[in-house]
Amino acid sequence: MQRVCFLLKVRPERLEEYRERHREVWPEMLDALRRAGWRNYSLFLRPDGLLVGYLETEDFAAARAAMAGTEVNARWQAEMAPFFEALDGRPDEGMSPLDEVFHLD
Repeated sequence: MQRVCFLLKVRPERLEEYRERHREVWPEMLDALRRAGWRNYSLFLRPDGLLVGYLETEDFAAARAAMAGTEVNARWQAEMAPFFEALDGRPDEGMSPLDEVFHLD
């Protein structure tokens, strides 16, 4: 199982709306993530807008590709893109995994 962690930056003026959107993630988006192999997926948001994402999956490249092929993900990414700083595309394309340097099993 791969453990994946990534960082993004939410615009400070959009923090509360970003939180609100994630209180009501579309059921079809949640289903698509599960079908694509995203497990134990969490987002953590710092008050300055730093967003830390964490997930577990068998194959991150395959999980991303599976999501990229869904219509619901295209709609979700289009709606979420304006929330982020310094992105030249969809937020899911801006996820660059961090190198894991330690894990306590």
